Amino acid sequence: MVNLNGKLSQDKEFLLGTNNRGFLYGDALFETVRVLNGRPVFWEDHYLRLMSSMRILRMEIPMSFSLEFLQDEITRTSDELAISHGARVRITIFRNPGGLYSPRTNEISYCIEASPLEKPFYTLTEKACEIELYKDFTLSRGLLSNLKTTNRLINVLGSVYAQENGLDNCILLNDKKMVTEVLNGNIFMVKGTKILTPPLADGCIKGVVRKKLLEIIPKTEGLTAEEKTISPFELQQADELFFTNSIQGIVSITKYRKKNFADARARSLVGKLNAAARFS
Repeated sequence: MVNLNGKLSQDKEFLLGTNNRGFLYGDALFETVRVLNGRPVFWEDHYLRLMSSMRILRMEIPMSFSLEFLQDEITRTSDELAISHGARVRITIFRNPGGLYSPRTNEISYCIEASPLEKPFYTLTEKACEIELYKDFTLSRGLLSNLKTTNRLINVLGSVYAQENGLDNCILLNDKKMVTEVLNGNIFMVKGTKILTPPLADGCIKGVVRKKLLEIIPKTEGLTAEEKTISPFELQQADELFFTNSIQGIVSITKYRKKNFADARARSLVGKLNAAARFS
């Protein structure tokens, strides 16, 4: 189901013109949101990140773009699926057509896509997840790397590399060869009672579930959270590795290089994340 500027249509009926600036120049942003019982999870955090990103990219925010308006549009789109569990929703914001690199206008359009999910809540999968470093290209450190723009070529090429090498995911490095994130989420490293994740200054996405875990972990007895630059060598000294995103929640990494990892900490945090999602 697709919602283009408020007009609902089936996927097969949906077509963007070749003058779309997201298609031509990657001049677009997106948010991926999990919907539970018709309600977007952690919606306020997604909304604030989206508004902040639009301002950074000098997009003109419509007066109608209130938190309530976009939430209603998400709900209206996902409700058309008549889902019984949950939905994966992607909101894409793109600058309207016109101009070359220099846009003719900063006005925007939006597209909301919804598809059903199998499970209503976050669960820790039992599937193996083997990862490796992706070293062909690196991420730049800076504000633009924190944004979810449609320019994801490194993520695409890293995914191709993973497929070609029988991997489940890859770790992306920044221009200082430090750990930044995985292909589709933020990475966390467990070492004793400390749970570490790279800081935004190292170029990782400003993830919503990342933010939530950095709030949840310090409230958990016996655990501390820290944003810290992590080298690839340190990953092999970890007790656990996991990554997060808004759709899957927490995914435990089971193997990196020759080391296998447990999932006790990740498993204990899933329930706390679900509790936060229910009351968000």
